[in-house]
Amino acid sequence: MEYRRMGKSGLKVSEICLGTMTFGHGTEEAQAKQMVDLALEAGVNFIDTANSYSTGQSETMLGKALKGQRQNVIVATKFFNPMGSGPNDSGMSRVHIMKAIEDSLKRLNTDYIDIYYIHHVDVQTPLEEMLRALDDLVRQGKVRYIACSNYEAWRLNEALWISEIKNLASFICYQPQYNLVIRDIEDELIPLCQSKELGVVVWGPLAGGFLTGKYKAGQRRLKQTRSQEGWNFYEKLFAPKADQILTTLLDISNKLAHSPAQVALRWVLEQPAITSVIVGARTVTQLKDNLGAAGWHLKTEPLKLLNDISLPKARYPRAIEDFMQERRDKAMKIPKE
Repeated sequence: MEYRRMGKSGLKVSEICLGTMTFGHGTEEAQAKQMVDLALEAGVNFIDTANSYSTGQSETMLGKALKGQRQNVIVATKFFNPMGSGPNDSGMSRVHIMKAIEDSLKRLNTDYIDIYYIHHVDVQTPLEEMLRALDDLVRQGKVRYIACSNYEAWRLNEALWISEIKNLASFICYQPQYNLVIRDIEDELIPLCQSKELGVVVWGPLAGGFLTGKYKAGQRRLKQTRSQEGWNFYEKLFAPKADQILTTLLDISNKLAHSPAQVALRWVLEQPAITSVIVGARTVTQLKDNLGAAGWHLKTEPLKLLNDISLPKARYPRAIEDFMQERRDKAMKIPKE
């Protein structure tokens, strides 16, 4: 297992992060414990959850599974989604944050969270209100680092700027969706994370199971899968060439001693700025397969094939500006007098 530095912080996390969204949603408590133990034995030191996963069950099950091992694990959780029917039971207001952290600490059976994410965009609360509340939690020792997920580049940059000028705790990482068929973050978000030295922790690296080998070209619905349930299967965001990408992935997997899921996960880990990938599984067998993405590298040829087939069409302004440096370099020199 490789360990990577989280942005410009001193924190080091495993390249594979265990995702627990299935805990309480297809994965029962005994199996969750098995999965946590398996991940830790494989060298995983990073586990991701959220207060809203299975309405708190995921955090509760994770807390039980980590009993006696908490100090060896970097635990990340999130807040934003509704956790009740009240007007202040969701979002990023100070009131909700202060309640959400206490509830998460109880469910996780811990007195601190290593990484605390804002899960989604809240346009109804000023960024500074959230950042000041999170800064208080860091100063109180209840949270060690703060982060965000699913933010647009401009909003992420604004939050970083507010933290800097107000001397508040600042995000150390960003959690986006990223995989071979959804590469949108490469235009603006990855360059921003590189510029600001943020870690990037990827969710959805297998596109809701589309890249695991279960699906063949042209298939979008399979029984007993997320696609059938309509649960975290973002088909509408898939690249127009998704079937070609899948076919290439399956061909490369057949030539390598690795499953399609392992190759797809490894591709994400080979991309610039990526710190860790979150792997979620309903069963121990699925998790064992996913853990096989660690400890090796894609060779130049298969990496290039996957890069090329999945490369999205350039959008404005990059579609125009990518050529400007070449134009500048080829410009005529001013004649000497």
